Amino acid sequence: VQLQASGGGWVQAGGSLRLSCAASGSVFSIAATSWYRQAPGKQRELVAALTSGGNTNYADSVKGRFTISRDSAKNTVYLQMNSLKPEDTAVYSCNADVSSPLSGTRNYWGQGTLVTVSS
Repeated sequence: VQLQASGGGWVQAGGSLRLSCAASGSVFSIAATSWYRQAPGKQRELVAALTSGGNTNYADSVKGRFTISRDSAKNTVYLQMNSLKPEDTAVYSCNADVSSPLSGTRNYWGQGTLVTVSS
């Protein structure tokens, strides 16, 4: 099982990006998922979380601008980011509990994807 993050890039302040995190391999389902980010010189922080039951949680800095969602049929998690600000610039990584027939339910990290927001 692998988690593949994509969708990062460069955008001007006020713009939007949608990050994707797809589970590949022998996958039954994705349960709890989260997006984290780490800006240069700063600690990694939790940006958004989505429980298996569908409850969401957001960092105060992104509430009302970011939305986390899951497409169970595609085993993919998304982070829709609107009204982006320069302070959103960071490497974004996904984390998820993934169920597979070979290894049961385990926690996985996807590789980071860089988001750069210019002023």
